[in-house]
Amino acid sequence: MSEEEQKKNRNLDLTQGSPLKTILLFSIPLLIGQLFHLLYTLVDTRMVGQLLGEVQLAAVGSTTTVCDMLIGFVNGVTNGFAIVLARFYGAKDKKGVRKCFGLSAVYGVILALVLSGLCLLFRGTILSFLQVPKSLWENAQAYLSIIAAGLLMTALYNIGASALRAIGDSVMPLLFLILSSVVNIGLDYLFMAVIPMGVGGAAFATVLSQGVSAVCCLTYIRRKYSILHITGQDIRLDKSMTKKLLESGIGMGFMISFVQLGTVALQVTINTFDQAVIVAHTAARKATSLFMLPFSTLGSALATYAGQNKGAGLFDRIKQGLKRTVLLTWIWCGIVFAISLAFAPAITKLISASANPVVLQTAARYLRINTAFYFVTAVICIFRNTMQGLGDTRTPVLSSSMELVGKILIACFLAPQIGYFGIIIAEPIVWFIMVIPLCVNIRKCFNNN
Repeated sequence: MSEEEQKKNRNLDLTQGSPLKTILLFSIPLLIGQLFHLLYTLVDTRMVGQLLGEVQLAAVGSTTTVCDMLIGFVNGVTNGFAIVLARFYGAKDKKGVRKCFGLSAVYGVILALVLSGLCLLFRGTILSFLQVPKSLWENAQAYLSIIAAGLLMTALYNIGASALRAIGDSVMPLLFLILSSVVNIGLDYLFMAVIPMGVGGAAFATVLSQGVSAVCCLTYIRRKYSILHITGQDIRLDKSMTKKLLESGIGMGFMISFVQLGTVALQVTINTFDQAVIVAHTAARKATSLFMLPFSTLGSALATYAGQNKGAGLFDRIKQGLKRTVLLTWIWCGIVFAISLAFAPAITKLISASANPVVLQTAARYLRINTAFYFVTAVICIFRNTMQGLGDTRTPVLSSSMELVGKILIACFLAPQIGYFGIIIAEPIVWFIMVIPLCVNIRKCFNNN
């Protein structure tokens, strides 16, 4: 991309300027975009609870972890692809950028279609594994089926959006995500209040809105970025490029999926508790997603930042950005802990639309205990994304695998003994375990580069 074209499209060169300022400028649009997405999910949760009732909300909550895992894996793989693209962009290799984008699109579409087919084929088995109560089975199956069938829309949007972020444009993906969130909320009301489609309507609205954002994103790329214009040559098999993409993409995808699989393991146990506990956990997890938003967005920014700067050979700059970003997230941890202590019941009521004291007290207890240990989570998110950007795909996956194993053991042995409190303390326990290999190996990662 020429300097003139880069300036015209307002791309941010992550290899120039103050490290923290550059990271913040790049991550702010990511933060705002994810905030809109999370606000949509909070509105969606409240609309389901208010328009359809707690039974339908519990049905959605009982499958949310699986849906998040599927979407998270697709997002992780496409983000991993984009890290490779960022390295080519940082090295000023235009041909490599186009080839990387072309093969990313091919592999991303194939992945989405395979996951959709497998999920639809084994949806009954999935619900049985999750121990979804029979009273929730029909609604849970409808929601899961529609989300799974729409994974292609999710993949197409993320292929385009992650490529734009890899070349420094985090603003337009934000705008497309805002558009998707607004459309989603409108369709939610249409398909649940005007056209009584139940929880299937909420899922259908999600898929349609993702389709809108995918079309807008890919159209924008075609019109504005010649560096991402691919030809038939760019989608032909290339063993070297395929290896780089799969190592980064599958590594990032598994890293996220192992986290989600651990959450699924806990959800299996949660689904054996009372309906009020299921609703409380659903609301608490929504609030948790909001509280942890800066960790994930700054982590994503660090992955691209590290990728571009590695391509340019600026490793000291990566270290500076990493240290300052961790300090910034720790400030946020203190703020969130204070908010949780003061307002956890009110936050739960706002999200779930429930006045049930059991729901409010259970969710508040979860939030107050977990937020006290967010400083560990911040380090995990920042370190493992930075390591992905530097090319270390194994350590983040190892760390996430430890989280998976820890949550499974707690779900099997601790929660049956002490109930939902075992679920509450599960994450803080595994956070302290999984951060160890990240702290040990990140220094080696810098030394090896």
